[in-house]
Amino acid sequence: MLSLLWKSFLAVLFPGGLIFLIAIGFLRPQGLPMWLQQPIAALPYIVLGFGLIFGWYFASSRMILSLLVLALADRALVLFPTTGVDQVGVNQTIVAVTAFLVPLNLLAFSILKEDSLSTLRGVARVVLVLVQPFLLLWLCLPDQHDLASSFTREYIPSLYTDWTPIPQPALFAFATALLLHFIRFALHRDPLEGGAIWALFAIFVAYHTSRDGWQPTNFFMAAGLILFVTLLQTFYQRTYRDELTGIPGRLAYEEAIGQLGKRFSLAIISIDQLSQYANTHGKPVSEQILKRVAPRVQAACAEGQVFRTTGEDLTVLFPGTSATETLVTLETVRKTIEAIGMFLRGQDRVWEMQRGTKKAGSRDRALPITLSIGVAEKLSDSATLSLVIKSAYRAVYEAKEIGGNVVKRGPVASVPARQSHARAGKIVTSGEYGT
Repeated sequence: MLSLLWKSFLAVLFPGGLIFLIAIGFLRPQGLPMWLQQPIAALPYIVLGFGLIFGWYFASSRMILSLLVLALADRALVLFPTTGVDQVGVNQTIVAVTAFLVPLNLLAFSILKEDSLSTLRGVARVVLVLVQPFLLLWLCLPDQHDLASSFTREYIPSLYTDWTPIPQPALFAFATALLLHFIRFALHRDPLEGGAIWALFAIFVAYHTSRDGWQPTNFFMAAGLILFVTLLQTFYQRTYRDELTGIPGRLAYEEAIGQLGKRFSLAIISIDQLSQYANTHGKPVSEQILKRVAPRVQAACAEGQVFRTTGEDLTVLFPGTSATETLVTLETVRKTIEAIGMFLRGQDRVWEMQRGTKKAGSRDRALPITLSIGVAEKLSDSATLSLVIKSAYRAVYEAKEIGGNVVKRGPVASVPARQSHARAGKIVTSGEYGT
Protein backbone atom coordinates (compact mmCIF):
# COMPACT_ATOMS: atom_id res chain seq x y z
CA MET A 1 0.00 0.00 0.00
CA LEU A 2 2.80 2.38 0.96
CA SER A 3 4.66 1.50 -2.23
CA LEU A 4 1.58 2.29 -4.32
CA LEU A 5 1.12 5.63 -2.56
CA TRP A 6 4.79 6.48 -3.08
CA LYS A 7 4.58 5.65 -6.79
CA SER A 8 1.44 7.78 -7.10
CA PHE A 9 3.21 10.68 -5.37
CA LEU A 10 6.20 10.43 -7.69
CA ALA A 11 3.90 10.19 -10.72
CA VAL A 12 2.23 13.46 -9.71
CA LEU A 13 5.48 15.21 -8.76
CA PHE A 14 7.56 14.39 -11.85
CA PRO A 15 8.15 16.10 -14.13
CA GLY A 16 5.58 18.89 -13.65
CA GLY A 17 6.21 19.46 -9.95
CA LEU A 18 9.96 19.60 -10.47
CA ILE A 19 9.64 22.24 -13.20
CA PHE A 20 7.28 24.25 -10.99
CA LEU A 21 9.70 24.18 -8.05
CA ILE A 22 12.59 25.23 -10.30
CA ALA A 23 10.49 28.12 -11.60
CA ILE A 24 9.69 29.26 -8.06
CA GLY A 25 13.36 29.07 -7.12
CA PHE A 26 14.94 30.78 -10.12
CA LEU A 27 12.37 32.99 -11.83
CA ARG A 28 12.19 35.58 -9.03
CA PRO A 29 13.43 39.20 -9.19
CA GLN A 30 17.25 39.23 -9.16
CA GLY A 31 17.10 35.48 -8.81
CA LEU A 32 19.46 34.90 -11.75
CA PRO A 33 22.86 36.29 -12.68
CA MET A 34 22.99 38.87 -15.46
CA TRP A 35 24.37 36.47 -18.04
CA LEU A 36 21.31 34.23 -17.64
CA GLN A 37 18.65 36.93 -17.73
CA GLN A 38 18.75 37.37 -21.52
CA PRO A 39 18.38 33.62 -22.29
CA ILE A 40 15.52 33.43 -19.77
CA ALA A 41 13.83 36.36 -21.53
CA ALA A 42 13.93 34.41 -24.80
CA LEU A 43 12.75 31.16 -23.21
CA PRO A 44 8.98 31.93 -23.44
CA TYR A 45 9.25 32.31 -27.21
CA ILE A 46 11.28 29.10 -27.48
CA VAL A 47 8.77 27.14 -25.40
CA LEU A 48 5.85 28.55 -27.40
CA GLY A 49 7.50 27.78 -30.74
CA PHE A 50 8.61 24.24 -29.89
CA GLY A 51 5.32 23.52 -28.17
CA LEU A 52 3.31 24.54 -31.22
CA ILE A 53 5.59 22.60 -33.59
CA PHE A 54 5.52 19.40 -31.53
CA GLY A 55 1.80 19.79 -30.86
CA TRP A 56 1.17 19.97 -34.59
CA TYR A 57 3.57 17.10 -35.31
CA PHE A 58 1.90 14.84 -32.73
CA ALA A 59 -1.59 16.03 -33.71
CA SER A 60 -2.20 17.26 -30.15
CA SER A 61 -4.87 19.94 -30.33
CA ARG A 62 -4.83 20.01 -26.52
CA MET A 63 -1.22 21.19 -26.53
CA ILE A 64 -1.69 23.82 -29.23
CA LEU A 65 -4.85 25.29 -27.75
CA SER A 66 -3.42 25.30 -24.21
CA LEU A 67 -0.36 27.25 -25.36
CA LEU A 68 -2.57 29.66 -27.28
CA VAL A 69 -4.70 30.29 -24.17
CA LEU A 70 -1.60 30.80 -22.02
CA ALA A 71 -0.15 33.29 -24.51
CA LEU A 72 -3.39 35.28 -24.63
CA ALA A 73 -3.69 35.29 -20.82
CA ASP A 74 -0.09 36.46 -20.48
CA ARG A 75 -0.63 39.35 -22.91
CA ALA A 76 -3.80 40.37 -21.07
CA LEU A 77 -1.97 40.44 -17.73
CA VAL A 78 1.00 42.37 -19.13
CA LEU A 79 -0.92 44.89 -21.25
CA PHE A 80 -3.65 45.56 -18.69
CA PRO A 81 -2.03 45.87 -15.27
CA THR A 82 -4.37 46.42 -12.35
CA THR A 83 -2.20 48.93 -10.50
CA GLY A 84 -1.18 52.47 -11.30
CA VAL A 85 -3.52 53.08 -14.24
CA ASP A 86 -6.43 55.38 -14.88
CA GLN A 87 -8.79 52.74 -16.21
CA VAL A 88 -8.29 50.35 -13.32
CA GLY A 89 -11.88 49.16 -13.54
CA VAL A 90 -11.50 48.00 -17.17
CA ASN A 91 -8.17 46.38 -16.45
CA GLN A 92 -9.53 44.58 -13.41
CA THR A 93 -12.37 43.22 -15.52
CA ILE A 94 -9.99 41.90 -18.18
CA VAL A 95 -7.67 40.27 -15.65
CA ALA A 96 -10.59 38.83 -13.64
CA VAL A 97 -12.26 37.30 -16.70
CA THR A 98 -9.00 35.82 -18.02
CA ALA A 99 -8.25 34.32 -14.60
CA PHE A 100 -11.72 32.78 -14.69
CA LEU A 101 -11.45 31.44 -18.24
CA VAL A 102 -7.91 30.02 -18.26
CA PRO A 103 -8.43 27.10 -15.82
CA LEU A 104 -11.80 26.28 -17.41
CA ASN A 105 -10.18 26.23 -20.85
CA LEU A 106 -7.46 23.82 -19.70
CA LEU A 107 -10.10 21.63 -18.09
CA ALA A 108 -12.20 21.60 -21.27
CA PHE A 109 -9.16 20.64 -23.38
CA SER A 110 -8.53 17.78 -20.97
CA ILE A 111 -12.09 16.44 -21.09
CA LEU A 112 -12.49 16.73 -24.86
CA LYS A 113 -10.88 13.99 -26.92
CA GLU A 114 -7.79 14.79 -28.94
CA ASP A 115 -8.67 15.86 -32.45
CA SER A 116 -6.67 17.23 -35.32
CA LEU A 117 -7.02 20.96 -35.90
CA SER A 118 -7.57 20.23 -39.59
CA THR A 119 -10.96 18.68 -38.81
CA LEU A 120 -14.17 20.63 -38.43
CA ARG A 121 -14.20 20.05 -34.66
CA GLY A 122 -10.59 21.18 -34.41
CA VAL A 123 -11.32 24.39 -36.30
CA ALA A 124 -14.35 24.99 -34.06
CA ARG A 125 -12.14 24.73 -30.95
CA VAL A 126 -9.65 27.24 -32.37
CA VAL A 127 -12.47 29.65 -33.19
CA LEU A 128 -13.86 29.24 -29.67
CA VAL A 129 -10.49 30.23 -28.20
CA LEU A 130 -10.01 33.19 -30.54
CA VAL A 131 -13.50 34.49 -29.80
CA GLN A 132 -12.71 34.87 -26.10
CA PRO A 133 -10.57 38.07 -26.47
CA PHE A 134 -13.49 39.71 -28.28
CA LEU A 135 -15.74 38.58 -25.43
CA LEU A 136 -13.42 40.43 -23.06
CA LEU A 137 -13.65 43.61 -25.11
CA TRP A 138 -17.44 43.31 -25.19
CA LEU A 139 -17.56 42.97 -21.40
CA CYS A 140 -15.52 46.17 -21.07
CA LEU A 141 -18.25 48.23 -22.74
CA PRO A 142 -20.02 50.63 -20.34
CA ASP A 143 -23.45 49.05 -20.85
CA GLN A 144 -22.07 45.63 -19.79
CA HIS A 145 -20.90 46.86 -16.40
CA ASP A 146 -23.36 44.75 -14.41
CA LEU A 147 -22.36 41.55 -16.17
CA ALA A 148 -18.67 42.35 -15.96
CA SER A 149 -18.90 43.13 -12.24
CA SER A 150 -20.08 39.55 -11.57
CA PHE A 151 -16.49 38.39 -12.25
CA THR A 152 -15.09 40.65 -9.50
CA ARG A 153 -17.97 40.41 -7.01
CA GLU A 154 -17.44 38.92 -3.54
CA TYR A 155 -19.77 36.03 -2.86
CA ILE A 156 -18.28 35.01 0.48
CA PRO A 157 -16.75 37.22 3.22
CA SER A 158 -13.60 38.85 1.88
CA LEU A 159 -11.55 37.90 4.94
CA TYR A 160 -11.26 34.37 3.50
CA THR A 161 -9.73 35.61 0.21
CA ASP A 162 -7.72 38.67 1.28
CA TRP A 163 -4.49 36.71 0.77
CA THR A 164 -4.88 36.66 -3.02
CA PRO A 165 -5.58 39.34 -5.66
CA ILE A 166 -7.54 36.81 -7.73
CA PRO A 167 -11.30 37.49 -7.57
CA GLN A 168 -13.54 34.89 -5.96
CA PRO A 169 -15.20 33.58 -9.17
CA ALA A 170 -11.73 32.91 -10.62
CA LEU A 171 -10.67 31.21 -7.38
CA PHE A 172 -13.70 28.94 -7.68
CA ALA A 173 -12.72 28.15 -11.29
CA PHE A 174 -9.15 27.29 -10.23
CA ALA A 175 -10.37 25.07 -7.37
CA THR A 176 -12.86 23.26 -9.62
CA ALA A 177 -10.28 22.65 -12.35
CA LEU A 178 -7.68 21.40 -9.85
CA LEU A 179 -10.14 19.02 -8.19
CA LEU A 180 -11.31 17.51 -11.48
CA HIS A 181 -7.74 17.17 -12.78
CA PHE A 182 -6.78 15.34 -9.57
CA ILE A 183 -9.75 12.99 -10.01
CA ARG A 184 -8.93 12.35 -13.67
CA PHE A 185 -5.29 11.68 -12.83
CA ALA A 186 -6.27 9.22 -10.10
CA LEU A 187 -8.53 7.39 -12.56
CA HIS A 188 -6.39 7.40 -15.69
CA ARG A 189 -2.81 8.11 -14.54
CA ASP A 190 -2.35 10.23 -17.65
CA PRO A 191 0.85 12.34 -17.47
CA LEU A 192 -1.00 15.20 -19.16
CA GLU A 193 -3.45 15.32 -16.25
CA GLY A 194 -0.57 15.52 -13.77
CA GLY A 195 1.03 18.20 -15.93
CA ALA A 196 -2.21 20.19 -16.02
CA ILE A 197 -2.26 20.23 -12.20
CA TRP A 198 1.18 21.82 -11.97
CA ALA A 199 0.47 24.11 -14.93
CA LEU A 200 -2.51 25.48 -13.00
CA PHE A 201 -0.28 26.09 -9.98
CA ALA A 202 2.17 28.00 -12.20
CA ILE A 203 -0.66 30.06 -13.72
CA PHE A 204 -1.99 30.76 -10.21
CA VAL A 205 1.43 32.09 -9.21
CA ALA A 206 1.56 34.20 -12.40
CA TYR A 207 -1.46 36.18 -11.22
CA HIS A 208 0.38 37.01 -7.99
CA THR A 209 3.67 38.13 -9.53
CA SER A 210 2.86 41.69 -10.59
CA ARG A 211 2.42 43.04 -7.08
CA ASP A 212 5.72 41.50 -5.98
CA GLY A 213 7.82 42.61 -8.96
CA TRP A 214 8.01 39.21 -10.61
CA GLN A 215 7.45 38.61 -14.32
CA PRO A 216 4.13 36.85 -15.01
CA THR A 217 5.39 35.82 -18.47
CA ASN A 218 8.00 33.56 -16.88
CA PHE A 219 5.37 31.58 -15.00
CA PHE A 220 3.06 31.31 -17.98
CA MET A 221 6.16 30.01 -19.77
CA ALA A 222 6.72 27.53 -16.93
CA ALA A 223 3.12 26.33 -17.33
CA GLY A 224 3.65 25.87 -21.07
CA LEU A 225 6.94 24.03 -20.46
CA ILE A 226 5.20 21.67 -18.02
CA LEU A 227 2.53 20.86 -20.60
CA PHE A 228 5.18 20.40 -23.31
CA VAL A 229 7.32 18.01 -21.24
CA THR A 230 4.31 15.97 -20.13
CA LEU A 231 3.20 15.73 -23.77
CA LEU A 232 6.56 14.15 -24.62
CA GLN A 233 6.21 11.87 -21.58
CA THR A 234 2.75 10.81 -22.73
CA PHE A 235 3.89 9.87 -26.21
CA TYR A 236 6.89 8.06 -24.79
CA GLN A 237 4.60 5.95 -22.64
CA ARG A 238 2.24 5.30 -25.53
CA THR A 239 5.19 4.14 -27.62
CA TYR A 240 6.93 1.95 -25.05
CA ARG A 241 4.01 0.84 -22.88
CA ASP A 242 1.18 -1.51 -23.71
CA GLU A 243 -2.04 0.48 -23.88
CA LEU A 244 -4.23 -2.21 -22.32
CA THR A 245 -2.11 -3.35 -19.37
CA GLY A 246 0.12 -0.33 -18.74
CA ILE A 247 3.28 -2.46 -18.58
CA PRO A 248 6.16 -2.15 -21.10
CA GLY A 249 5.23 -3.33 -24.56
CA ARG A 250 6.89 -4.82 -27.62
CA LEU A 251 9.17 -1.89 -28.46
CA ALA A 252 10.50 -1.72 -24.91
CA TYR A 253 11.09 -5.48 -25.06
CA GLU A 254 13.08 -5.17 -28.30
CA GLU A 255 15.31 -2.54 -26.70
CA ALA A 256 15.74 -4.60 -23.52
CA ILE A 257 16.89 -7.75 -25.33
CA GLY A 258 19.48 -5.67 -27.16
CA GLN A 259 21.04 -4.86 -23.78
CA LEU A 260 21.11 -8.43 -22.47
CA GLY A 261 24.48 -9.98 -21.84
CA LYS A 262 25.68 -13.47 -22.67
CA ARG A 263 23.94 -14.94 -19.63
CA PHE A 264 20.25 -14.46 -18.94
CA SER A 265 16.96 -16.25 -18.34
CA LEU A 266 13.62 -15.73 -20.04
CA ALA A 267 10.19 -16.71 -18.74
CA ILE A 268 6.89 -16.95 -20.61
CA ILE A 269 3.78 -16.43 -18.47
CA SER A 270 0.46 -17.62 -19.87
CA ILE A 271 -2.95 -17.27 -18.22
CA ASP A 272 -4.42 -20.77 -18.33
CA GLN A 273 -8.09 -19.93 -18.73
CA LEU A 274 -7.83 -16.78 -20.85
CA SER A 275 -8.80 -18.34 -24.21
CA GLN A 276 -11.65 -20.25 -22.60
CA TYR A 277 -13.05 -17.12 -20.94
CA ALA A 278 -12.74 -15.22 -24.23
CA ASN A 279 -14.73 -17.89 -26.07
CA THR A 280 -17.36 -18.16 -23.33
CA HIS A 281 -17.81 -14.56 -22.17
CA GLY A 282 -16.31 -12.54 -24.99
CA LYS A 283 -13.00 -10.84 -25.67
CA PRO A 284 -13.72 -7.78 -23.42
CA VAL A 285 -13.79 -10.12 -20.39
CA SER A 286 -10.43 -11.66 -21.29
CA GLU A 287 -8.97 -8.19 -21.81
CA GLN A 288 -10.18 -7.13 -18.36
CA ILE A 289 -8.53 -10.19 -16.84
CA LEU A 290 -5.25 -9.46 -18.61
CA LYS A 291 -5.48 -5.82 -17.56
CA ARG A 292 -5.77 -6.84 -13.89
CA VAL A 293 -3.26 -9.68 -13.95
CA ALA A 294 -0.36 -7.99 -15.79
CA PRO A 295 0.31 -5.19 -13.24
CA ARG A 296 0.18 -7.72 -10.40
CA VAL A 297 2.70 -9.91 -12.17
CA GLN A 298 4.95 -6.90 -12.62
CA ALA A 299 4.65 -5.97 -8.93
CA ALA A 300 5.40 -9.54 -7.76
CA CYS A 301 8.33 -9.96 -10.14
CA ALA A 302 10.70 -7.33 -8.78
CA GLU A 303 13.86 -9.14 -9.96
CA GLY A 304 12.71 -9.37 -13.58
CA GLN A 305 11.56 -7.06 -16.39
CA VAL A 306 7.98 -7.82 -17.43
CA PHE A 307 6.71 -7.12 -20.96
CA ARG A 308 3.56 -7.81 -22.95
CA THR A 309 4.91 -9.16 -26.20
CA THR A 310 1.93 -11.09 -27.56
CA GLY A 311 -1.82 -10.98 -27.19
CA GLU A 312 -2.17 -13.36 -24.25
CA ASP A 313 1.33 -14.00 -22.91
CA LEU A 314 3.78 -11.99 -20.82
CA THR A 315 7.54 -12.21 -21.17
CA VAL A 316 9.93 -11.75 -18.25
CA LEU A 317 13.67 -11.10 -18.70
CA PHE A 318 16.19 -11.91 -15.97
CA PRO A 319 19.59 -10.47 -17.00
CA GLY A 320 22.62 -12.30 -15.58
CA THR A 321 20.41 -14.88 -13.84
CA SER A 322 20.14 -18.63 -14.26
CA ALA A 323 16.81 -20.41 -14.57
CA THR A 324 17.31 -22.02 -11.18
CA GLU A 325 17.68 -18.60 -9.54
CA THR A 326 14.40 -17.42 -11.06
CA LEU A 327 12.25 -20.29 -9.78
CA VAL A 328 11.60 -18.72 -6.37
CA THR A 329 10.46 -15.44 -7.95
CA LEU A 330 8.27 -17.14 -10.53
CA GLU A 331 6.71 -19.36 -7.88
CA THR A 332 5.84 -16.20 -5.92
CA VAL A 333 4.22 -14.76 -9.05
CA ARG A 334 2.20 -17.94 -9.55
CA LYS A 335 0.94 -18.01 -5.95
CA THR A 336 0.11 -14.28 -6.05
CA ILE A 337 -2.15 -14.64 -9.07
CA GLU A 338 -3.68 -17.90 -7.79
CA ALA A 339 -4.75 -16.10 -4.61
CA ILE A 340 -6.65 -13.42 -6.54
CA GLY A 341 -10.40 -13.87 -6.53
CA MET A 342 -12.09 -12.60 -9.69
CA PHE A 343 -15.78 -12.53 -10.40
CA LEU A 344 -17.83 -11.77 -13.48
CA ARG A 345 -20.74 -9.63 -12.35
CA GLY A 346 -24.18 -10.67 -13.49
CA GLN A 347 -26.81 -8.33 -14.86
CA ASP A 348 -28.95 -8.66 -11.72
CA ARG A 349 -26.28 -7.07 -9.50
CA VAL A 350 -27.43 -3.54 -10.35
CA TRP A 351 -30.99 -4.32 -9.27
CA GLU A 352 -29.85 -5.76 -5.95
CA MET A 353 -27.60 -2.80 -5.20
CA GLN A 354 -30.48 -0.44 -5.93
CA ARG A 355 -32.36 -2.22 -3.15
CA GLY A 356 -29.53 -1.28 -0.79
CA THR A 357 -27.98 -4.73 -0.43
CA LYS A 358 -24.26 -5.33 -0.82
CA LYS A 359 -24.37 -9.06 -1.49
CA ALA A 360 -23.30 -10.40 -4.82
CA GLY A 361 -25.84 -10.92 -7.55
CA SER A 362 -27.22 -14.40 -8.09
CA ARG A 363 -25.77 -14.50 -11.59
CA ASP A 364 -22.22 -13.54 -10.56
CA ARG A 365 -19.64 -16.11 -11.63
CA ALA A 366 -16.29 -16.87 -10.04
CA LEU A 367 -13.42 -16.84 -12.52
CA PRO A 368 -10.44 -18.78 -11.19
CA ILE A 369 -7.16 -17.47 -12.56
CA THR A 370 -3.98 -19.52 -12.69
CA LEU A 371 -0.70 -19.26 -14.58
CA SER A 372 1.42 -21.64 -16.58
CA ILE A 373 5.01 -20.43 -16.50
CA GLY A 374 7.94 -21.69 -18.53
CA VAL A 375 11.50 -20.51 -18.01
CA ALA A 376 14.66 -21.14 -20.00
CA GLU A 377 18.20 -19.83 -19.81
CA LYS A 378 21.08 -18.90 -22.07
CA LEU A 379 24.36 -20.08 -20.64
CA SER A 380 26.47 -20.55 -23.78
CA ASP A 381 27.34 -18.61 -26.91
CA SER A 382 25.83 -21.33 -29.08
CA ALA A 383 22.31 -20.62 -27.83
CA THR A 384 20.40 -17.88 -29.60
CA LEU A 385 17.53 -15.80 -28.28
CA SER A 386 15.04 -17.63 -30.50
CA LEU A 387 16.14 -20.97 -29.07
CA VAL A 388 15.74 -19.68 -25.53
CA ILE A 389 12.21 -18.48 -26.37
CA LYS A 390 11.34 -21.84 -27.96
CA SER A 391 12.60 -23.64 -24.87
CA ALA A 392 10.50 -21.43 -22.58
CA TYR A 393 7.38 -21.96 -24.70
CA ARG A 394 7.98 -25.71 -24.69
CA ALA A 395 7.97 -25.58 -20.89
CA VAL A 396 4.71 -23.59 -20.95
CA TYR A 397 3.05 -26.20 -23.18
CA GLU A 398 4.22 -28.97 -20.85
CA ALA A 399 2.80 -27.06 -17.87
CA LYS A 400 -0.58 -26.71 -19.58
CA GLU A 401 -0.64 -30.42 -20.52
CA ILE A 402 -0.44 -31.40 -16.84
CA GLY A 403 -3.25 -29.02 -15.86
CA GLY A 404 -1.51 -25.64 -15.57
CA ASN A 405 -0.85 -23.58 -12.45
CA VAL A 406 2.76 -24.68 -12.35
CA VAL A 407 6.26 -23.37 -13.09
CA LYS A 408 8.28 -25.53 -15.51
CA ARG A 409 11.90 -25.22 -16.47
CA GLY A 410 12.65 -25.76 -20.14
CA PRO A 411 15.63 -27.65 -21.53
CA VAL A 412 18.93 -25.86 -21.89
CA ALA A 413 18.81 -23.93 -25.14
CA SER A 414 21.56 -24.95 -27.53
CA VAL A 415 22.01 -25.46 -31.25
CA PRO A 416 21.55 -29.15 -32.15
CA ALA A 417 24.44 -30.81 -33.91
CA ARG A 418 24.51 -30.66 -37.73
CA GLN A 419 21.62 -28.17 -37.76
CA SER A 420 21.77 -25.78 -40.67
CA HIS A 421 19.94 -22.49 -40.40
CA ALA A 422 19.86 -22.34 -44.20
CA ARG A 423 17.37 -25.22 -44.16
CA ALA A 424 14.84 -23.27 -42.11
CA GLY A 425 11.39 -23.24 -43.63
CA LYS A 426 10.09 -20.24 -45.54
CA ILE A 427 6.50 -19.01 -45.72
CA VAL A 428 5.33 -18.49 -49.31
CA THR A 429 2.02 -17.58 -50.93
CA SER A 430 0.05 -19.92 -53.16
CA GLY A 431 1.33 -18.04 -56.18
CA GLU A 432 4.93 -18.62 -55.17
CA TYR A 433 4.42 -22.30 -54.31
CA GLY A 434 5.99 -24.47 -56.95
CA THR A 435 8.43 -21.84 -58.22
